[in-house]
Amino acid sequence: VSIAAGIRLELLQGLLGPQAHYVRSMPNTPALYGAGISGLYASPQTPDGARARAETVLRAAGEICWLAQEEDLDAVTAVSGSGPAYFFLVVEAMREAGVALGLSPQTATQLATRTCIGAARMLEAGTLDAAELRVQVTSPGGTTEAALCALENAGLRSIFERALAAAARRSAELGNELARDVPIP
Repeated sequence: VSIAAGIRLELLQGLLGPQAHYVRSMPNTPALYGAGISGLYASPQTPDGARARAETVLRAAGEICWLAQEEDLDAVTAVSGSGPAYFFLVVEAMREAGVALGLSPQTATQLATRTCIGAARMLEAGTLDAAELRVQVTSPGGTTEAALCALENAGLRSIFERALAAAARRSAELGNELARDVPIP
């Protein structure tokens, strides 16, 4: 089981030999708390037993999802591998905005953190989609609508689209650089 970003199956097989079965994965840092998610990919020739062993190892760190093609790991890296950093940046921004509004740093941190944890739990419950939950919190003409309009007008969605595309592109580049730079015996 490989958790190394960008190291493709072809490179693993070239370096370690074709006799073994390889599963590539991209976990994320919440795995440290058993709350992560890992995207997994194995070639179609990988036997079910090898897949099951990889699942057992990675389920100890959280949930898993199998991918249809190896290139999907670049998108997984962009969404969930790097995703905790995006979340932390949002919490930082909320905290700093709270302080700018007059809250103490401790109170702003507590409010931002617990709000995000609670919202994540609502998503995890799986009863409603994120868009539906957002609508439920947004009263027409209210405070949430004013804030969401400011975020949308600032281009939040396109910012995330560009950011994740940059992360996926960099993941692919890393894989290509490694394949080019590591001599296969």
